[in-house]
Order: sequence, then structure tokens, then C-alpha cells
Amino acid sequence: MRGLIIRNVLTGLVTGAIFAALLSSGTSATAAPNDFKTVPFEVSGELPIYPKALWKNGSTGTNVRKVEARLVQLKLLEKRYQDDEFGTMTRSAVKKFQQSKGIPQLGYIDQNTLTKLAAVTHEPTQTELFPPAPVVSGKKLDPRCATGAVMCIDKSTRKLRYVVDGVVKMQLDVRFGAVKTATREGSFTVGWKSRNHVSKLYDSAMPFAMFFSGGQAVHYSSDFAARGYNGASHGCVNVRDLGKIKVLFSEIKVGDKVIVYRS
Repeated sequence: MRGLIIRNVLTGLVTGAIFAALLSSGTSATAAPNDFKTVPFEVSGELPIYPKALWKNGSTGTNVRKVEARLVQLKLLEKRYQDDEFGTMTRSAVKKFQQSKGIPQLGYIDQNTLTKLAAVTHEPTQTELFPPAPVVSGKKLDPRCATGAVMCIDKSTRKLRYVVDGVVKMQLDVRFGAVKTATREGSFTVGWKSRNHVSKLYDSAMPFAMFFSGGQAVHYSSDFAARGYNGASHGCVNVRDLGKIKVLFSEIKVGDKVIVYRS
């Protein structure tokens, strides 16, 4: 068994069976959480040591954005997930790239992965990193609406614009919460969707609801359709065009961005 272990040490892999044998024999070993199938490491005696992570799940910053831009070039990551945060979709794209290159699927960027990624992509341009903000009627939208699929919601103009990679696909009239139940401003993502939702708190229908901040959601409002801006929501973003929100509901995916701001 020791000879088998040594041969696998030289190849840089420990299989599940060998890992179990190491444990039963009392030999010290370190494995990736929840993954005993393939354990990559550098040789240091008989201890498996993982390559140092340059950027991993939870990392943030410009370097993460650059890595994501390269993954977008390879069509392994959708532009909608290109930002400054290393999240689940970036991790999945990194693993796909590592698999394509026959290197350990670590799910994070180590120096070896970065070198191979740089070799098959070009240095991201400024436009690739920070696409220009979309423009509507000569006025720029919030810069955060420039990448991916976004519900870009402007409180000042009372408009919701569905923007994809900087192109405005749809525009809808919206209204917001009253002073005591204000619609939150900031950057969010769609957490979940409910086609025929009914509010348990207010016992009111919220069709085509797309939740983005706790109980606040973008949804159709029959009251808004009937009364217009004479009323207000309890914090949600009300839409009065039923036809348009049906289309929007079908287009928006869980994880898409929601930007609520004042222009």
C-alpha cells in the first residue's frame, strides 16, 4: 500500500480509496471539503498541500472582474455575472475551464490556472471590463445597469427598464412605496419568483412577483392599473402593464440584477 501511495504522490493525485487507506493507517492527510475523489497537491513528505488560492469564492475586487472578463471571452461565463465578486457562477466557470485544460478542478484561481487562462485569452479592454452605461433619450442610466440582465429601476422618472448588456429591451411605468414603507434603494439580485403570489401580510394579489429585497418585489398591480399614481405600494415596485410584465417575468432569471436608484 505504501508503494501505491508513493506512486500516487509522484503523480500528484490521491484517490478516494487511497485517502481512506491513509486515514485507516494513521497517516496524516488533508482533503478538500466534500471531495475525496481527486485530491491535487504538491509533494511535501506525504502531506497533500493545495495550491495557493489567488481568488476564490467570496473574493472581490478588480482582479476578480478581470478573471471574469477572460471567462466571458471563452463563453464560459455570461456577461450578466461579470462584476467584482467571485460567486457561484464564477466558480462553476472556473471549474469548467480547469476541466477543459485537464488540470485539477479546484473551483478557484491558483497561479497555474491563471497562467493557462491568460495564455488562451487577451488582456481585457476597458470596455470589456466596464461597458459604457446605456443611454435612454439622451440620458445615461445608472452605470451598474451596463452589464448583464438588469431590472434598472429609476425612482426619479418612475420607470423600470429591462437592460441586457447595455441595451434597453423594455420600459415600464412603475410606482413605489409610501414614505413609511419606502422601496429600498441599492443593488440587489432576484432571489425568487412567484407567478401567482398572494401576500400573507396584506392579503393582496401580487401576480408575476420577482422578489429582490426581503418581501419587496417587482410585480403587477391591478390597483396601479386602475388608480395610477394616486396610490402607493407597501414597498414593492408596482407595474401597471400586465402584458409587459408577463414578458418581463419570462425573461428575468433568479440571480439577475436589480438596481433601484434616483437619477
